[in-house]
Amino acid sequence: MTDHTTHAAAQAEADRSYWKANVRIILISLVIWAIVPFGFGILLRPMLSGISVGGTDLGFWVAQQGSILVFLALIFFYAFRMNRLDREFGVEEE
Repeated sequence: MTDHTTHAAAQAEADRSYWKANVRIILISLVIWAIVPFGFGILLRPMLSGISVGGTDLGFWVAQQGSILVFLALIFFYAFRMNRLDREFGVEEE
């Protein structure tokens, strides 16, 4: 193999690794995003009704406020993790 072919193969493998890590971060974020409002806000709401937060039960609070806060936290987590991944693979923005 020539040096150019070896470099191209190494770059292709790095690209696959980058996108595999990117998709894994997205999937984890989507699972958390789905579990919090649907799991805690709807499915587990009867079990959480005895816990009071802000003058209402925890299930209602998660559905109304908690899911929004989790969504915002996921945005910051994704930005932080992608910046670190970009630096790791040398594709960060200047």
